[in-house]
Amino acid sequence: MADPALQRPPHPSFREAFLYWLKLGFISFGGPAGQIAVMHQELVEKRRWISEQRFLHALNYCMLLPGPEAQQLTIYIGWLLHRTWGGIVAGTLFVLPSLLILIILTYVYIAFGEVRWVQGIFTGIKPAVVAVVLFAAWRIGSRALKNRVLWGLAILSFVGIFLFHLPFPVIVLAAGILGAIGGRIRPESFKAGGGHGSHGKDYGPALIDHDTPQPEHVTFKWSRLLLMVATALAVWGGIMALLANPTLHEMGIFFTKAALVTFGGAYAVLPYVYQGGVETFGWLTGAQMVDGLALGETTPGPLIMVVAFVGFVGGWTKEIFGAESLLLAGMAGATVATIFTFLPSYLFILAGGPLIEATHGDLKFTAPLTAITAAVVGVVVNLAVFFAWHVFWPHASEAAPFSGGFAGLQAVIAMAAFVALFRFKQDIMRVIGVCTVLGLIQVFALG
Repeated sequence: MADPALQRPPHPSFREAFLYWLKLGFISFGGPAGQIAVMHQELVEKRRWISEQRFLHALNYCMLLPGPEAQQLTIYIGWLLHRTWGGIVAGTLFVLPSLLILIILTYVYIAFGEVRWVQGIFTGIKPAVVAVVLFAAWRIGSRALKNRVLWGLAILSFVGIFLFHLPFPVIVLAAGILGAIGGRIRPESFKAGGGHGSHGKDYGPALIDHDTPQPEHVTFKWSRLLLMVATALAVWGGIMALLANPTLHEMGIFFTKAALVTFGGAYAVLPYVYQGGVETFGWLTGAQMVDGLALGETTPGPLIMVVAFVGFVGGWTKEIFGAESLLLAGMAGATVATIFTFLPSYLFILAGGPLIEATHGDLKFTAPLTAITAAVVGVVVNLAVFFAWHVFWPHASEAAPFSGGFAGLQAVIAMAAFVALFRFKQDIMRVIGVCTVLGLIQVFALG
């Protein structure tokens, strides 16, 4: 009998793919790198639904887009396998479990936040979040800052947002313009580095391989492109028309904008979400934003799902359905934030996928995107500083930034967590788990 590893696998049924995407939604911990690694292991190595070359080709396109690349990759592969509905189902199941879990945890956080064991959990998680964000800045910077020009952009970005409180979209736009100009004057300084590369391994013939004939639904047609764009605009406009509540309407507009400026991943857009949610609209406080990121780090799905926390707290705080319907208000806010954050990703993939499939070549970062990635490093460092200030000086204010006493034990936990991540390459979830135990000990044993 022929070796199964040498045969092309059969096409999975829609039900089989549905069950896999649902499973992925519940196990997608570890941020985009971990989520992409899980998909690669399952879809490329084990099931061989897609080849290494085609997987990386799709991923490179997703990395050029604003938004969560891991979720966009699921839409892309689901679309290749089962057309438009396959992409919609794959992308939705990737975030739906996270939304449901975050709604439950955020309700517990708001309704029972004064309970000692809940306080203990957050006491331990908060310093871990500081370490995780700082580690994220190092990871992005180590790949993106390849020369003095890009280092300079990162420093300018940090100064702009830290000292002058420039909005995140302004920083993205300025970096993109500087990159476009610099790419013409000094192209060698704006060559992209890093990214996800192939390991050169052969796992056997794949269902979607480099030599697989293109099915009709991935062939580019102008009529299909226009139909997708018109449908997306109609869906967006239809949902917006249903949002009669002013707060929900504000959320729809705001999170749509957030979805379009998320170059560099979730850590990059969090300052923008903070500026809008805390400073502009007053949906939540800065301390609550730290807690929301802590919850986002400990649940499956993209880290940008922290927007569900922001939406839930905003709906609850603003009592959008009255004081007697706070839970319903929170659920509505979380749902609206999630829908408008992820809706553009479906358009980018379902409308742009046929154009990308027509090339089958490696995509490179353009000079503007290289500059934006460098600027993102400065933004993420600012985010780490912001979180550290809230955690280490919990009773301080902008008028008196170092008042109220220094939380020395929290600082020690944060430093230990960073060393565990940086020096000993520990898993993020393991580090957060240990910090949670330390927080419980601190609350119950030390008071």
